[in-house]
Amino acid sequence: MLTLEGIGWQLDEGEEILRDVSLEIPDGKMTVVTGPNGGGKTSLAKIIAGLAVPTRGKLYLDGEDITEWDITERARHGISYAFQQPVRFKGLSVRDLLEISAEQKLTRGQVCEYLGEVGLCAEEYVDRVVDASLSGGEGKRIEIATVLARKNARIRVFDEPEAGIDLWSFSNLVQVFQRLKQRSGEALLVISHQERILEIADRIVVIADGKVRTAGEREAILPGLLAGEKADRCPQRERSCSE
Repeated sequence: MLTLEGIGWQLDEGEEILRDVSLEIPDGKMTVVTGPNGGGKTSLAKIIAGLAVPTRGKLYLDGEDITEWDITERARHGISYAFQQPVRFKGLSVRDLLEISAEQKLTRGQVCEYLGEVGLCAEEYVDRVVDASLSGGEGKRIEIATVLARKNARIRVFDEPEAGIDLWSFSNLVQVFQRLKQRSGEALLVISHQERILEIADRIVVIADGKVRTAGEREAILPGLLAGEKADRCPQRERSCSE
C-alpha cells in the first residue's frame, strides 16, 4: 500500500500547488484521481513517481519512508509511471524501450502482445524509432505499453492515459485497465476525467485547489460527480435540467 501523509508542494516562485494531501492507494484496487484542470492531479502523480519532491509531508510504501527516493529507486521497488506527454528517445526502437521496461529480452510475440493491448500493429511499430516521427497518439500508446511490460510493478501510475488516442484505442485501453485490476496485489492509479474510466474504478479521489475534496468507494462518489457535471451543463437561465 502507498500512503501519503500531509503532502504539500509549491513552485520555486512560491505558488502552492498541493496542500496537505493525505490518502491511501491500496493494493489490488484501481484508484482514479479526478477533478478540475489545474487542481494538482498531475503534480500529485509526479510526486508519487519521484519526479518531484514534496516541500512537506511523507510518502510510505508498505510502511517504508520513500519520500527521498528518486524515480529510479522507486522504479526498482515497483512504482511505474506513464507520462502525460510521452518522452522521445532518439536512437531507441520501440522494441528496445519495451525490453528496457521489462528488464529482459522479449520475443517478437511478447512485443506484439504489449503493442496489441494498446491498439498498435506490432509489425509496423516493433522496429520504429521512438522519436519525433511518432504522432502524439502513437507515442502515448507506446508509453502505456512500456508500463504494461514492467514485470515487477506494484503500483502502475497513468497520467491521463486517454489524451491523444482515438476512440477505438480508448475502448481497448479501458479493457486493459479491467484486466490489470484482476492482477493480485497490484495497485492501479489513474489520473482521468473520463466517465468510462471512473465507472470501472474501485475508489475515486477528487482533488481541487490542491486539496483532496472527497475520496471513497466508486459507488459513494461517482453519482455525486455525475450529478454535478449535469448541473454544470445546464444553461444558467434554466432553474433545472430535468424540470
